[in-house]
Amino acid sequence: MSETISPAPSPANPFAASAQEQRRLRATIRNKWVMFGCCMVLVVPLILIVGHIFREAAPVLSLDYLWENPTNKGKAGGLWAPLVGTFYLVIVSLVFVAPVGLLGAIYLNEYAREGWLSRTIGIAVTSLAGVPSIVHGLFGLGAFVLTMLPMMNHVVADPAHADTYWQAGLLTAALTIAVMNLPVIITSSREALAAVPMAFREACWNLGATRFQTIRTVVLPNSLSGMLTGVILEVCRCAGETAPILFTGVTFFKFIANSGWGKIMPYNLGEPFMALSMHLHVISSQISQMPDAMKFGCAAVMLGLILFINSFAIVLRVWLRSRKRW
Repeated sequence: MSETISPAPSPANPFAASAQEQRRLRATIRNKWVMFGCCMVLVVPLILIVGHIFREAAPVLSLDYLWENPTNKGKAGGLWAPLVGTFYLVIVSLVFVAPVGLLGAIYLNEYAREGWLSRTIGIAVTSLAGVPSIVHGLFGLGAFVLTMLPMMNHVVADPAHADTYWQAGLLTAALTIAVMNLPVIITSSREALAAVPMAFREACWNLGATRFQTIRTVVLPNSLSGMLTGVILEVCRCAGETAPILFTGVTFFKFIANSGWGKIMPYNLGEPFMALSMHLHVISSQISQMPDAMKFGCAAVMLGLILFINSFAIVLRVWLRSRKRW
């Protein structure tokens, strides 16, 4: 009796994923969607909040609202005086904090040796970044308003210029903001410098270049995108802070001209000034019967300013990174 010969089983696909690889793939897909859900938890409320603010502010948003000065305790008019005061505060603070922060980062990353001094400076910078903003405001009150201004008045004031008198104003507030933002500028700039490969520096040193020449011609051009991005993003923090300037020079109302140079350049360094953050705080909590559209209008202008600055920083970072050769 002849036996029936069954066909041999086909060999398994050698390229098929194993059971362990399939489990890893499923875990990767699951984790990706979990992370996406976490991002949506952050993004969706933000979009809803921003949309609600701009919808409530729509009745007052216009070019006239940006160009006119506040009137009737902020119940009417526009936001020109606090808006231009915020620009002045940001610019003056950057004049002080940007050079000091960038040079400090260059020293810590390029010149400082590992030791107790560099570690102490690093701990001090990290600790300063965690100090609450209201503490910075009190520091500015003591260091700049109560200490520096009497010294300046003693030096500047003389019989020939008896009316010369410095008071808490734009300069003292900008110095306070500069001190508050200094550790963030140092940290972001130091990280940008550290991202430049050490091989670039070694190649320059092997060609006979000095350390300063290497920093100027190789390190700084390749780290410029990260350094500028950190500086620009700090502008948003300068524009939105209220506590540090509350005691150091900001005021709720200051009369400025409605035309001419008095409207373009309304504030001197030694005079009080208006700012968007302080204006929003006062009209939201201190003024009775304030129209809701004025409150949301001020908040919408602040958000628009911050979104514009962040967008500019992102575009600048992408453009600078596209020019890199590594």
